[in-house]
Amino acid sequence: MLEPLLTDKQKALREEVRGFVKSVPKQLLQDMDADKVRYPREYVVNLAKNNLLGLRFNPAYGGRGLKWVDEVIALEEIGVLGMSLGCLFSLVSIVGEALDVFGTDEQKKKYLEPLLKGKIFCAEALTEPRGGSDFFGATTTAVQKGDYYILNGQKRFVVGADGADIFLVYARTEGAPGKSISAFIVERDMGVDAKYIYGLLGTRGGGAGRLVFKDTRVPRENLVLGLNRGADVFNQMMIPERMTSAAGAVGLARAALELATRYSDKRKAFGRKIREFEGVSFRIADSVIKLDAAGMLVYGASAAVDTMGSTGYTRRLVSEAKRFATESAWEIINNAMQVVGGIGYTNVYPIEKMLRDARLSIIWTGTSEIMNLIIQHEYYRETLKPAAGARDVEDDAQEAHAVDEKIYE
Repeated sequence: MLEPLLTDKQKALREEVRGFVKSVPKQLLQDMDADKVRYPREYVVNLAKNNLLGLRFNPAYGGRGLKWVDEVIALEEIGVLGMSLGCLFSLVSIVGEALDVFGTDEQKKKYLEPLLKGKIFCAEALTEPRGGSDFFGATTTAVQKGDYYILNGQKRFVVGADGADIFLVYARTEGAPGKSISAFIVERDMGVDAKYIYGLLGTRGGGAGRLVFKDTRVPRENLVLGLNRGADVFNQMMIPERMTSAAGAVGLARAALELATRYSDKRKAFGRKIREFEGVSFRIADSVIKLDAAGMLVYGASAAVDTMGSTGYTRRLVSEAKRFATESAWEIINNAMQVVGGIGYTNVYPIEKMLRDARLSIIWTGTSEIMNLIIQHEYYRETLKPAAGARDVEDDAQEAHAVDEKIYE
């Protein structure tokens, strides 16, 4: 984030998180990338010990009562650790959002408080084998039987499938067509089976896998918000899912850019530092612009959510931030690899891992194409409303009133 926008308290938070990030052993990152560690519980526990989980949530449950702007500042720093550790930090913010905004007092006490204290671990179960971006195409079902709902179905690409204790699960329930989706908090011990753990290109070590629900008995009191209110929960969840992806991508991109910048100031070719060649320095310049623009968009979107909450306008800004930050991160890391050259393609430098990690960010929590769908939809809706006090620039043309020439059909 740009320095002039930060308050003294936010700068202090940033330094606090940087201190934590420096304490994370590099062996953990390497073991996760080598699939020697599937789910680093101790890392999440240490986040909790440092009071860094769920920064936005009520202090009564262990949060700090901070804003979205504060959380993205923290997430940018966490992002330098890679996508997996950034995701595990974010999952508490994502699942915790449903509990914090929609949960009952009992649900908050039972689930949110131990999440923030690092006593239990969470995951979100949304995507299904037969549907990725189609939220309303969910086929997992929840049928009420007395005081329980019986869940049957599958979810895939669940970070924490191997490791999490509770899952936020969306399932189809009885109700009006197109609206019959409900959200549940499902404990692993209620009958959740992790059938398959994925081998991933990058972003490894988070225990991503496929979950199977077979006659899983979930108490009625674990229904979040209410029957057939899953779409309302999901619309709220789009914000933490995408804000966290965007902020983490900014941190990862910044780390790659800084590495490439330092390398270009040391490496020599033809008797000169390679930073003196425009082919190199202009890539650095392009990356700096993308990074600053992404950071400002993420910061602006988070500030808008802090002020306005979840609206069509803020969902548009969040979607813009997610798409631009993740795609910019991919481009910045590619530029870093090009600057460092062949040695950057090896594991002598971490750029190759950053590149593998970054690719997923353009897909998960909503693909760039889904972001475009939301952006254009909300912008059309905003722009096609009757103008209130704005200048009608169409009227400035010399022949603006030649109405017979304005043919639309």
